[in-house]
Order: sequence, then C-alpha cells, then structure tokens
Amino acid sequence: ESVDLDKLGTYKIENTTVEVINSVIDYAELMQQIFDFDKIRELFAKGFKVRFDSMCAVSGPYAKYIFETLLKAPAGTVVNAEPLEDFGGFHPDPNPVNAEDLVKHMRSGKYDFGAASDGDADRNMIVGKQIDVSPSDSLAIMAANAHLIPAYSKGIKGVARSMPTSTAV
Repeated sequence: ESVDLDKLGTYKIENTTVEVINSVIDYAELMQQIFDFDKIRELFAKGFKVRFDSMCAVSGPYAKYIFETLLKAPAGTVVNAEPLEDFGGFHPDPNPVNAEDLVKHMRSGKYDFGAASDGDADRNMIVGKQIDVSPSDSLAIMAANAHLIPAYSKGIKGVARSMPTSTAV
C-alpha cells in the first residue's frame, strides 16, 4: 500500500504504520491547552486589532485557523497565509526591511499588535503601533510574563535562547 499524504488516515506498509494527520488541528488543540482562548476571543470581540504576516510561509494555515476561526478575529487578520514555494517573491526573514508592509500597516495606527514569522516559523518579529520589539526583548517579555499564561501559571523552568535572543534573557 502507498501513502497518500493528501488523505488523513492510517496506512500499513509491511511492519510500519504511517498516520497522516492534520497538523493544523493538532497544533491548535495544543495551543488551546496552553492559552486561555476564551479571554483572547473576548479581546478580539472588544475590537483589539491584530495583523499577522505569515510571509507566504508555513505558519499561514496555522495562524489563519487559530486567529480567524478559533479566536474569531476578523477575516484578513492573517495576511500572506498561503505557503508558496518562492514565499511570494519575498525573503521570509521577519525584520523591518522584509516585513515592510507589516510595519507600514502598524504605523497607520489601525492595529494594536503586529507580528510576522519566518519561513519555518521558528523566528518572529513583533511590532506595536509605534515600536518594534527586538527578538531579545520579546523573549524576555514573554519569560517575565509567562505566569499569566494558564499552562505556565506556576512559572517556567527556563527558556532556550539563540544568538539574536541572548542579550535580554
């Protein structure tokens, strides 16, 4: 038997079992165990506006499902949500140059919070109405406030850092 990666299910090939899953749904279920989606949904209901740029990369389907379906953020909250082989002709490195459109929209004052993620969604850029948050600072802010996240209400044991996130942690 061959494995059809477009069809969810379990496949048996000799002594090996392969299960094709919807990773968007699985990831969203995990996020709902970590964060208080009801409170975040209330924030959106009160008019909090977010712009998330997936940069035509892997985070698009995840962000669109979580923000626009589960959290009831307005349609269009997530932009560049379709993963493309060429990232839409742009470089998917979230910085003020490559995510210029996000920065422009944030400076317009129409959004309260902006973010972009890189090609494989392991790095991000966070932008406020009139401020950019460095990777070092975003990790430090999250670590300092982790106790506000239900899954980490008793604190965190530590954080992993990399060269760009090392100075503030």
